[in-house]
Formats: sequence, C-alpha cells, structure tokens
Amino acid sequence: MLRQWPGTYFETAFAGSEVAFVVGRGDVSLRIRVDDAAPLPLVRPAAGLYRVAGLTDGEHRLRVDVASESQAGPTAFGGFRGGDNTVALPMQGRALQMEFIGDSGTVGYGNMSTSRECTDDEVWATTDTSQGIAALTAAAFDADYQVNAISGRGIVRNYDGSAGDTLVQAYPYVLFDKAEIYQDAGWQPEVVVISLGTNDFSTPLHAEEKWASRDELQADFTATYIRFVQKLRERYPRATFVLWASDLNDGQIAAQVRKVAQALKALGDDRVSFMLVTGLAMDACHWHPSLSDDAAIAARLAGHIREQLGASDRMQSE
Repeated sequence: MLRQWPGTYFETAFAGSEVAFVVGRGDVSLRIRVDDAAPLPLVRPAAGLYRVAGLTDGEHRLRVDVASESQAGPTAFGGFRGGDNTVALPMQGRALQMEFIGDSGTVGYGNMSTSRECTDDEVWATTDTSQGIAALTAAAFDADYQVNAISGRGIVRNYDGSAGDTLVQAYPYVLFDKAEIYQDAGWQPEVVVISLGTNDFSTPLHAEEKWASRDELQADFTATYIRFVQKLRERYPRATFVLWASDLNDGQIAAQVRKVAQALKALGDDRVSFMLVTGLAMDACHWHPSLSDDAAIAARLAGHIREQLGASDRMQSE
C-alpha cells in the first residue's frame, strides 16, 4: 500500500519464532517494535523483505511505525509475511478511535533535536511522529489513531505565504496528489483533535497575497475553520472535537482559535471545546515542540479529553 500522511502504523499478531515485513519504495524512517520491547530504528531502508527472527516460540505482536514526514512523495509498505511455522493470529481494532489534524507540531517536526538550529536533513532525521503528540495522547486511551497533518500548512494560508495546498485543501485525499478521495466506513473517531493557525498568522502578510490586512486574514481564517469543522461534523456526527493552541505569538493564534470554538458553540455544536497550552520550551528544530513539550501537550490533551468525554456521557444520559 502507498501512504503519505504521517503517523502511519502497521500491526500484526502471530505465533511462531519469526516474521517478516516488506518495505517498498520511498524515503522513510521506521520504528520496529516486537511485543513490549523498545522500538528499533530502520532508517531509509532499501526496498525488500526484512526478517524479524530469533524470537521465543510463542505468541507475539509486531508493530511498524512510520516516524518520518513524507511531503516529497508517498512511500510503500508491502505487508507482513510469516515463516514456515508462523501462524497468523486474529487482531481486533481498539475500542476508541482518535484523529489528529494539524501542522508541523502535530507531525512531530524535529522533536528529537536538542538544538533549534537544524538543516533540512537534520529536521528529517529528528522528526518522530511515533513519539509525538498524537501517539502519546492516543496511548493514554489505548486508541487507534490517524494523523492528518502537514508541516507548514494552515487553514487558509501556509507558512510565510508559501505556495501549495492548505491543510484544509489537502485533507480529503488519500495522497497529496489529490487523485483519490479518502473513504473508510470503519473510521469513525470518537475524538478529533485539531491544532491549526500557526502558519496562518506567525509571519507577516506579503503585498502579493490576497488579504489586504490582518483583519481580512482573520475573518477568512475564522469562516474557513468553521466550515471545515462543520464538514467534519457531518462526517463524524458522534465525535468530540478539541481545538487547541499555544500562547505563543502574543496569544494571537489562540485568540483566533478560541473565537472559532465559540462560534461553533453559538451555532449549536455543544461537542466542541478549546484548550490553551502554556509553558512550552519550543527548543527543538526551528522553535518547535521537543519531546518533553510533546509529552506535556499530550498530558494536557488527555486530561481535557477525559473531561469532555465525561461531559458528553452526562449529556446523553440526561
């Protein structure tokens, strides 16, 4: 299969002492985990068959996480293969599904870096979505998750006014070429977490951009964000939505995102909330959240989500 959105993971269960998986074309950094052992990195592997052998003869689980971002093009995963004496075991989806929509912060852009100064190669090498906000938050609920995020993209404007689809424009598609609409009847997340706005507002407007002022940009952002969540609500009618932002940029981004959440509530959606995050070090690549920041954000999100799910349960029982 071809995949391009970050945070993709593949899992299998089996009985036996070995298993294999197939890596296809594309530049990718993988994390390989057997049972509860620490994950092993597999960075830029050549296409081919990779064996995991020498295990105790018994029941095991294997998970392959994509740690890297793949804006330049899709990568391929060819599935799992058993040895002569390997028996596949049934696997069930987890009880809870969560979707995370965002930009570089949600991707985990350079989150393993110990420096804010990074080359493009260093950003790629130190990005690990499997240790980022989405994975950590989902793990707190033992949830399956999707990460629909692209570094540098926004609601109506990309970083520094750069060209390319915004996150809202790219979101409906399987790959970034927009050739195929994503459809999965089995995907109905109970929680949708969105963190967008940094790229819309963190850089000055340029003369050639379509907004004559920050006020026009803010109005377009608010209206487009509201429509985006309303479309998601049609797709996920039972979901609890959390819109969050940090207090950076003098609180400007948080103010706009809070306004969106308030507008949606005023329009009758009582399953939308806003969460403000403060106290981040932002000491990873290019002033992005580090692993410790990711852990702090995930802990805040987990607590907030539990509160929102509890409130939703109370409303349904009344």
